[in-house]
Amino acid sequence: MVEGQPGVVGEIRPPEAPPEQGGGGGGRMDRLALASAGVPFKLKVAIVWLAIFLFLGFFLSLAGFDWGWMAEKASFIAAGLTFTIVIAVGGIVLAIVLAILGALGRLSSNPVAYGVSGFYTSFFRGTPLIVQMFLLYLALPQIALGFQDRFPGTPDSLREILTLDAMYVGIIALGLNYGAYMTEIFRAGIQSVGHGQGEAADALGMTYRKKMRRVVLPQAFRVIIPPTGNEFIAMMKDTALVSFLGVTATTAEIFRRGKLVGKKDFKSLEALLVVAAMYRILTIIFTAFQSRLERRVSKGYVRGAQPGSTTGRKKMSFMPGGGGGGQGGGGGGIIVTEDPDGGGRSTKGIG
Repeated sequence: MVEGQPGVVGEIRPPEAPPEQGGGGGGRMDRLALASAGVPFKLKVAIVWLAIFLFLGFFLSLAGFDWGWMAEKASFIAAGLTFTIVIAVGGIVLAIVLAILGALGRLSSNPVAYGVSGFYTSFFRGTPLIVQMFLLYLALPQIALGFQDRFPGTPDSLREILTLDAMYVGIIALGLNYGAYMTEIFRAGIQSVGHGQGEAADALGMTYRKKMRRVVLPQAFRVIIPPTGNEFIAMMKDTALVSFLGVTATTAEIFRRGKLVGKKDFKSLEALLVVAAMYRILTIIFTAFQSRLERRVSKGYVRGAQPGSTTGRKKMSFMPGGGGGGQGGGGGGIIVTEDPDGGGRSTKGIG
């Protein structure tokens, strides 16, 4: 406040702009930011993406691709999308089941459960996925032959059961491998639930299984879903590794089909470009689905702004106080804070 003038609030001056340094580089960036301040952020991002696509399109035009051949063979390659999705969905379902069991084992005080889950995660995280696929694809028939040699009464159907098609081997291998990584995700999600939730369930007389099914896991899934969605998208791209097992054309996923048709017509680069575009489309679709699922399960946990209000911002105003009153004779004022999200008003006196 200005000395000798009670009840008058001193003038608040805005901070002075710092001087330009380095030849005016920072000043140019500031002027550019001010000039584009009225442009919506999403529009800026769209312009950046458009520039990237134009840049890539320019270089692709220099490569001299056979675009007619790519358009012609795209339908044949796209026929493998069914097998790609089936392998990925089957793998993620198996991975989720194994991850839940593995996480409960890692949190268990039972030495058998803890030891089995520890060995499972250690083995499948410590060996490459492609090696695990070949082990399942080649070793299981050998195990069946060994059983028949060691135990003559072993039925011949055992070998047929353990001789799996490449697609089923891919589902099992992906589920086992990703389940080992997701075990730690599920363990962290379960531990993120407050101890008071479990204690309340115990106080209500719930069994351990009922407590996990009705109290702990529903709350843990809110934390688990985002990284699980990322694992599914990564798994969908790793389905390309199944092609190394020698799948037939009738059950081949998109990468295998692209290799077959590209090798036949000596257009391998064009085929790989079509395959990459299809993987990108799948990623966009499932990323959008993951975002909607995250918003759905986060309802009730994330507080949003009321309709028509500024999101999370508080409106502040200064109201000068009356003169006189206290020793020194200086009048003060109050700062009034209004919460647009329904939190009411709060005041703070100054002076």
